[in-house]
Amino acid sequence: MAPTLRLPGGEPYTPAPARPWPATAPPVRCRRVYAAAHVVGRPAPAGTTVDWGETLSFRHYLWGLGFGVADAMDTAQRGMGMDWPTTVELIRRSAAEAATVGGALACGAGTDQLDLDSRPKVPDVLYAYREQLEVVEGAGATVILMASRALAAAASGPEDYLSVYGTLLREVRGPVILHWLGEMFDPALRGYWGSTDLDAAADTVLALIGEHADRVDGIKVSLLDKEREVALRRRLPAGVRLYTGDDFNYPELILGDAHGFSDALLGIFDGIARPAAAALARLDAGDTEGYLAAMNPTVPLARHIFAAPTYHYKTGLAFLSWLNGRQSHFRMVGDQQNARDAAHLTTLFMLADRAGVLADPDLAVYRMSSFLGGASEVRA
Repeated sequence: MAPTLRLPGGEPYTPAPARPWPATAPPVRCRRVYAAAHVVGRPAPAGTTVDWGETLSFRHYLWGLGFGVADAMDTAQRGMGMDWPTTVELIRRSAAEAATVGGALACGAGTDQLDLDSRPKVPDVLYAYREQLEVVEGAGATVILMASRALAAAASGPEDYLSVYGTLLREVRGPVILHWLGEMFDPALRGYWGSTDLDAAADTVLALIGEHADRVDGIKVSLLDKEREVALRRRLPAGVRLYTGDDFNYPELILGDAHGFSDALLGIFDGIARPAAAALARLDAGDTEGYLAAMNPTVPLARHIFAAPTYHYKTGLAFLSWLNGRQSHFRMVGDQQNARDAAHLTTLFMLADRAGVLADPDLAVYRMSSFLGGASEVRA
């Protein structure tokens, strides 16, 4: 039995024994799945740089569980601490590591090298996208065309989105993944695709995909609205994937219905990789009940990690990685480890236990105790 942790206020908490999830898994056959991966900051100075060894080790952990890795995205603190020069290094290092194991890798190409205070115009946005596309394509990774804060600020309407994206899709070397990130993940993206009316925005992105379907592998949708995602999925051209980015409703969206299913590109897979890999293996085997039995208990944890303000979810993923021994310290680029308070992270610890996510409960209790300032442990 794991040691008992005394929580703030003196309440005792004893985690359940570790679940025997497999340590490795083959790639999933029935769905295409990417785990969006976080980066590990260095303990000093002040978490401003990346711990490359632990960051890349985590990507090998995800590949070993059968996931593709989605890198250099918002989960990797794009726009929240990771500047473009460091991101270039991340893309190139991850691509080199992926090549050693044959791991699937998709990387974000955006426009975050632009200074928004200079009020870049639409042509500046196009140039910035091209610069980042050259890096991602040059590394041999699949391109994820990330949503752009600069384009959201510069565009005067849907026509500007269609012009920029249409130009890029005509120029890319191979099919890309589009990226629709809701304002709960980034308030600066409000009104993306040229409208705050999400139905109108969906019409615009569907028109874009319809014109360039041969250049679009799929679209990642992160709106936390399962009905809207399903409606969009049913309107996509044949052969274009809907990658769910819904970290609240992913089990049922991946499972699908009589009309189809969503593939997945999810930040929560970073935190729940072992049970998720086990669940997807059961889905591969046609065992729907086994899939849901493994995946559904992770949902309360996911909804807590991605609770408002949603864009601070990276803190929860890094904390969970530290609890599970996947990294040696809880430090994030830009000191983002301070973005969630102790109460939030204490609840995360308990929900992770209930979801069967804690790989080594003894270690998790020890680290949780040190985080809380030496809360007492007693053997049951």
